[in-house]
Amino acid sequence: MTATAQHYAVFETAAGFCAIAWSDAGVTRFRLPSHTAAAAERLLLRSAPHAVRAAPPAQIADVVTAVKRYFEGDKIDFSPVVLDIDGQDPFFARIYEALRKVEWGQTTTYGTLAKELGAGPEAARDVGQAMAKNPVPLIIPCHRVLAAGSKIGGFSAPGGSTAKARMLALEGVSLQPSPPAQQSFAF
Repeated sequence: MTATAQHYAVFETAAGFCAIAWSDAGVTRFRLPSHTAAAAERLLLRSAPHAVRAAPPAQIADVVTAVKRYFEGDKIDFSPVVLDIDGQDPFFARIYEALRKVEWGQTTTYGTLAKELGAGPEAARDVGQAMAKNPVPLIIPCHRVLAAGSKIGGFSAPGGSTAKARMLALEGVSLQPSPPAQQSFAF
């Protein structure tokens, strides 16, 4: 994590209250929606305990507006958002960089991300750990990473896998099983 001063803001979206922290270099932390502003603030301050509440500068205000629009169902591309997440495990940083290329309405799997990075299938567990430690979920779209077989998998944000499924549904991703290709005969 960067040694520069951090600031934060809590804001309301159609899905609940989010919190964002930033430094002069970019976004350092983000919290997905909680039921209350106090809960969003508490969760953010766990990972950014020295952050000071402040009005967001223009660049961060633009991110806040984009997050609000996302939770209203607008197609938003967060890949241009400038991040300040130095100090991450080098492999996690590579995972986050690769994941930022997974666009709205698309999904990938833990194993596929590991393979794309040249790691073996055992690295799928590392991808899962990186998702659990993601400092800026949504901006680094960990909700778009599924378990093998397109199963929802885990999600450590408030609301767990239900929140993940709602975010994917906002993007038009259906996790319902496909109908069978062939119907059985009724004899």
